[in-house]
Amino acid sequence: MYFGSTDRNVCVKETLLISYKIFSEAKTQERSEFKSRWNLPLLYSISVINRLMKLSSLLDKLKITYSRSSGPGGQHVNKVSTKAEVRFHVQTAEWIPEEVRREILLKNKTRVNKAGELIVTSEISRSQKRNLEDCLQKISEMITEASQQKPQPSEEDIALRAHRLEKINLERLKQKKLHAATKQARRVDFD
Repeated sequence: MYFGSTDRNVCVKETLLISYKIFSEAKTQERSEFKSRWNLPLLYSISVINRLMKLSSLLDKLKITYSRSSGPGGQHVNKVSTKAEVRFHVQTAEWIPEEVRREILLKNKTRVNKAGELIVTSEISRSQKRNLEDCLQKISEMITEASQQKPQPSEEDIALRAHRLEKINLERLKQKKLHAATKQARRVDFD
């Protein structure tokens, strides 16, 4: 089910604000009561919620759709669209630096369709909101991973790699000569 752009944005922003308010209230209340292992502070860390709040301004640039999820759930799974799918065109995403966009395309070739859209889906929960948050978190992690600089190898690493490569090539040639000698020994000349 696809919501109109204004309805979708209002709904998603309200959802993010509500989850942030609930989390901050749960964080400020100091109680000695039993807490389930599924309480909000454990489910969603404050950093994830803060990142989602920063991403809320970018929601206008994302296409968010919901569809029916697979898996257990009985009749309810056939009635409710909880699977979240977030997509955006990577090449025109001006909010991501050019180098990071290239890296995202290289690392996520299987998630990019022919139109150049990166597609991220989530159906880990029976809740639309949690699945949307999971999609946004996946996108955030992809951007973070793609923006990290690869460390340059030191001269020692380069020398060690060259030495290992030379050693492997010598061993390969030795095995090749042994195999050729074995084949030559099996050959019978009829002259």
